[in-house]
Amino acid sequence: MEFVACNLCGSSRARLRFPSTLDRRRSRAPDFRCTSDGYGIHPPIVQCLECGLVYTNPRYETAEITETYRAMEDPLYVLEREGRVLTFERHLRPIERLLGPGRGRRLLDVGCHVGVFLEIAQAHGWEAWGVEPSRWAVEVARSRGLRVVEGTLREAAFPEAWFDVVTMWDVIEHLSDPMGELREIHRILKPGGWVVIHTMDIESPFARLLGPRWPWLMEMHLYYFSRRTLQHMLERAGFRFHHAAAEGRYLRLGYLATRVRALFPTLGALLSRLVRAARLERLPVYINLGDLFTAYACKPE
Repeated sequence: MEFVACNLCGSSRARLRFPSTLDRRRSRAPDFRCTSDGYGIHPPIVQCLECGLVYTNPRYETAEITETYRAMEDPLYVLEREGRVLTFERHLRPIERLLGPGRGRRLLDVGCHVGVFLEIAQAHGWEAWGVEPSRWAVEVARSRGLRVVEGTLREAAFPEAWFDVVTMWDVIEHLSDPMGELREIHRILKPGGWVVIHTMDIESPFARLLGPRWPWLMEMHLYYFSRRTLQHMLERAGFRFHHAAAEGRYLRLGYLATRVRALFPTLGALLSRLVRAARLERLPVYINLGDLFTAYACKPE
């Protein structure tokens, strides 16, 4: 484990916000999958007394975290493709309303996993690229003919001012150094290019209501942004913040039932039985509790 200073302002002054709930007897590897149901299991979570950023401290060492993601496999993610396609189609629409259609412009998805968003962007006319540490996910993406570089963003070493848009969908909260990642994104974006980031909002009414029972308090999450702290980090990385908006996602009812079961076993088991009996497992439903948001910022000309 390592102790870290605030990634936003550099201060080491912080207060404990949520005590550790880790059980050292558990294997942590499954908890780093995108489809992990390890809700409520996490190291100590603190809040910076200077800028308000919420983050895990102490945490696993960066090299160990990176290697865990390189080795990660997540077949359930592929099985839930239908909901992810609908979600990413919805995510792309506001980007194109803001920036216009792809028309061959170059887009990078950081942490693209098996490349579902890349497929959708490519179908909409973007020259879509991805970067992903999981060897398994890269293999799946490449088997579908997608342009995916294996490794981290810095390892990819893309040319300066090369992309028109860079996206991160549910990725920034997993990074050991989000500020460093944003500065690298700033470097590879063209002047006038855009960064689009989707993450959790720890200051949302729903997160505040649930407190320590908020399901996104998980072992694999290192940072818990609010709209304010993400805006400040983007601005310190050199971006001009545009706006942020709550944005949910589609889940198939069968998959949703498994998520509910992880939080509320009795209710989830009942929901699973009802969904199976009605043969509605594959029915997609849109969920927006206001605790997920997308932020938009541009690199000044």
